[in-house]
Amino acid sequence: MGAISFAIEKTASSPSRGAGRAGLLQTPHGAIRTPAFAPVGTKANVKGILPEQLKELGTEVVLANTYHLYLQPGEKIVQAAGGLGKFMGWQGPTMTDSGGFQVFSLGAAFGKTISKFVKEQAPEEEAVAVYDESVASQHGQLAVIDDEGVSFTSHLDGSLHRFTPERSVEIQHALGADIFFAFDECTSPTEPYEYQKEAMDRTHRWAERSLKAHRQNIEANKRQALFGIVQGGRHEDLRRESAREIARLGFDGFGIGGSFSKEDMRAALTAAVSELPEELPRHFLGIGEPRDILEGIASGMDLFDCVAATRLGRHGSIYTKHGVVHLTNEKYKTDFTPLKETTLRSPRMSGEFTLAYVAHLLRSGEMLGAVIASMHNVSFILDLVSGAREAILDGRFDEYREDFTREYSK
Repeated sequence: MGAISFAIEKTASSPSRGAGRAGLLQTPHGAIRTPAFAPVGTKANVKGILPEQLKELGTEVVLANTYHLYLQPGEKIVQAAGGLGKFMGWQGPTMTDSGGFQVFSLGAAFGKTISKFVKEQAPEEEAVAVYDESVASQHGQLAVIDDEGVSFTSHLDGSLHRFTPERSVEIQHALGADIFFAFDECTSPTEPYEYQKEAMDRTHRWAERSLKAHRQNIEANKRQALFGIVQGGRHEDLRRESAREIARLGFDGFGIGGSFSKEDMRAALTAAVSELPEELPRHFLGIGEPRDILEGIASGMDLFDCVAATRLGRHGSIYTKHGVVHLTNEKYKTDFTPLKETTLRSPRMSGEFTLAYVAHLLRSGEMLGAVIASMHNVSFILDLVSGAREAILDGRFDEYREDFTREYSK
């Protein structure tokens, strides 16, 4: 871990789990107190929130997307600007994902119908074509996977592109984030066991190639840390096997890839964590629902990211102590409850807004409504996670989690 260091400060003393921990992750651009949530700045911006506002809300790290930055503006422009942080005006730690999540167009399909075409044949091996109507535009409807990488069409103009583990690492070197992820195959949780294993084995081969490509760049090794990704879908045995394989390769930390069902998440996550070294950081990729975050923390995860906070905000929904509230519902037209009363801790946002006011802005299509709701949601998740950290340090995490879950489910 030349580019980063990680120290566990305290582990939760739970009679049932005992895996939650508070730690300190040092990066070239500052420290991250874990557990921590990384708001997602897909295209080098967290939608509707300025970098200084993110800092005021308590953000310590942001995550950007390799796929989108590769297409716009291109990794060379970000590199010429001095790297991701300087390009977006963010002075703290940064992360980038590998691009695989978007290339395969399956992340947004959880709980939706996915069409997969498996009858196409590559010259010497089977190819798998992935199409997800929920994320496709008139372009970008195809991703063809083979053992070397994936060929895909851009959602912007339909142009053909190719990602391999080496190319993903090369792009992420140029983007310059403190922490980045190995290229992996992101599968749907609905895929059968046989394909989950095939994709997992391919992910392992790609992990080795990603790590080799990273180690060949001496300068990048000094300033960037590479995390390997554990896959295996909803199956405990595959998750355990994948974690064991990824752990032996020598990564700086680990990501747990998605592709769970809600019912299987706990068991699959616990199986994976049991095979990972305790002394290295773990990131739960794409997880942002409050109860899922607490489940991840209880299972020993240190970092989280998700677009849900700002996406919900833009569509008129906010997190509250008693669950998600849809402000576009009729009853909020005259609900003058202060927004700050729905937060978990002391509100960090300026302004004395009421639910009725924010609902009015959202109904009127005023930009400020989406901004306020997005900032509120990001602040809510940041407070949830920082509260969990304090609870671990104080030896009361189980109580904290139970109290939140009870109130949030009302």
